[in-house]
Amino acid sequence: MKNNKYLFLIVITYFLLGFINIHFALLGLVCMMLPFILLVRNRKKTWCQGYCPRASLISTTGKTTAKFSFKTPKFFIKGQMKWIMLIYFGISLLFITLTTIAVGRGLKPPLEYLRFLIIIPIPFELPQLIEFEGLSPWISHLSYRFYSMMMTTTILGVSLSLIFKPRTWCTICPVSTISGEYIKFMNN
Repeated sequence: MKNNKYLFLIVITYFLLGFINIHFALLGLVCMMLPFILLVRNRKKTWCQGYCPRASLISTTGKTTAKFSFKTPKFFIKGQMKWIMLIYFGISLLFITLTTIAVGRGLKPPLEYLRFLIIIPIPFELPQLIEFEGLSPWISHLSYRFYSMMMTTTILGVSLSLIFKPRTWCTICPVSTISGEYIKFMNN
């Protein structure tokens, strides 16, 4: 990470805000849109190279075990793992979108609990220190689903940084994969 090594505090703040009220999870939409806005504007991986809070977090956590880490598998670097992750999270986003629409239309009840990898229920309830009254159920559903996705990618990223090199997650991150393909397309 070139600069802003304390950006990991944004990740920590994001997850703490989820304990205050889950609806703060929608702030994660900024972290999904901003990389692509910067990519189109700068035609390089500006987000990945200097502003990604998750990269700051995994760089920081990975430094603690760097002496004991394994070599990152070629399957991650040059293999198909980045495409597997992109497809998985594309399907997850589609699933989140469709279930949120179904909740908004009253076709199904909102899921107001966390899930790991979108399918594994987390066996504890997320405490809510402040309740926002009068919000539509679909907003709560979307907030829990989005928080779950951010939690999943963060856990995966930190786990990979502890096992392999600090920024192993960055080699398979869907944002990095899309950005790399966009840059290749623009250069051709």
